[in-house]
Amino acid sequence: MSGWSSGAAAQVAAALVLGALTVLGFAPFGWWPVPILTLALLILLWRKRRVPRFAFGIGFAFGIGFFLAGASWIYISLNVYGGMPALLTALLTLLFCAVLALFPALTGYAQARLGWLADWREAVALAACWTLLEWLRGWILTGFPFLSLGYSQVADSPLVGYAAIFGVYGVTFVVVLCAGLLASALKRRNAAFTFVALVVGGAALGQHNWTRPSGAPISVALLQGNISQDLKFREEMLPKMFMDYLAMTEAATAKLIVLPESAFPVFTHELPEELPRRLAAHARKIGGDVLYGVFDANLETREIYNAVWSAGSAPAQSYRKHHLVAFGEFIPAKPLIGWIYESILNMPLADQTPGPAYQQPLAVAGQRVAVNICYEDAFGSEVIRQLPEATLLVNVSNDGWFGDSLGPQQHLQIAQMRSIETGRYLLRGTNTGLTAIIDERGRVRARAPQFEVATLSGMAQGFEGATPYVKWGNYPAVLGSIAAVLLGANRRSRRVAPPHQAV
Repeated sequence: MSGWSSGAAAQVAAALVLGALTVLGFAPFGWWPVPILTLALLILLWRKRRVPRFAFGIGFAFGIGFFLAGASWIYISLNVYGGMPALLTALLTLLFCAVLALFPALTGYAQARLGWLADWREAVALAACWTLLEWLRGWILTGFPFLSLGYSQVADSPLVGYAAIFGVYGVTFVVVLCAGLLASALKRRNAAFTFVALVVGGAALGQHNWTRPSGAPISVALLQGNISQDLKFREEMLPKMFMDYLAMTEAATAKLIVLPESAFPVFTHELPEELPRRLAAHARKIGGDVLYGVFDANLETREIYNAVWSAGSAPAQSYRKHHLVAFGEFIPAKPLIGWIYESILNMPLADQTPGPAYQQPLAVAGQRVAVNICYEDAFGSEVIRQLPEATLLVNVSNDGWFGDSLGPQQHLQIAQMRSIETGRYLLRGTNTGLTAIIDERGRVRARAPQFEVATLSGMAQGFEGATPYVKWGNYPAVLGSIAAVLLGANRRSRRVAPPHQAV
């Protein structure tokens, strides 16, 4: 393309590297200052290339580096466990990351078009634009909120103190704003002062108790069966899975016992009759309850639901997964692409039905438990639908689809953010890991080793009350960002308007 000098090419290459380095801020690395530094350097690159198409290219390169390095586990899901040919998987993974890279690219284009980097105060508009596009990424086509910048601050960064008020997107806003301030700090002292104020303010907010304990702590046991994904849905493996989880359950003495997502990968009517009966009998014997993952089916309508059922001292209750994963749990445009699942992919139960959007917490083990399944905990605005009534959060998952990759580590970090946002303990029961007990401040209190059969035992405290995020959800972060973008655009138009048009 004409106009792309060797200097511009070097800047694009630098942006690609900066994007890849940004992943170091996320789990399992947890170097939370890195995204602030890499974004500050990206902003400096943007300042050198005020032409919108150059800024778009630099932002796109940053996004490619970021998502290829951070979401490479998608390849494992499709190729190793989905059975897709390697070359096709590589091409689709690259295409997927390229689509995601459009979001930072559009941020670069917008700032160059509107001249937001000419003044450090308009770093607010830049942060707002990034936040809005990140929110859209977590919403369009059911959303892909992994690697939202706010997650990089869990749980040691002082900036995570803003999460209980504004949620993960509010933390994203502060991260990008801090990067913009850092990029201006050497030339403008007030930018440095504002940067320090944001850090100190986040640290102070992080010490505030938004919720309060409810009742006495309860004993919990999270069962990790470590069933390899390539064996999990084999019919000949079912009897062993049933007996292994039954034995693990009957060996546990906790008041709340949690089995992972699809611990029993069959429909409820296909379970051996004695299995739910023995689960319930053991739970009643110890005065508690068991939660286990299974599939519901409506034989008349042929609807399939990913569900969690309870058994024990409380009446049997269930939760049905609402937010399904596109292409993994339901097939978009099925008449057009349904053949791919039939002829290429090996994804069982890939055409499911969503459960109700609003479901009541399960009254088990003396708690009111808000259950979410797998990917659902990546959507904070949906988790809070069961709050403030719920006293405890439970996420059951099967991250075996991601193998030994960054995926399970990032997913655990996402769960930590949900605890901070809601001021609640979160119990995370998984098939192969990472099974964990997370407290109301997002700290991992206990964690089972990955890829091992394990029972993680510990204590969990119920909480009541509501954080500001539980009350308001994403509205302050999103509406505030919209206002900041509009004000930034208006400021630019006033600055460049002819004198007789200025107000």
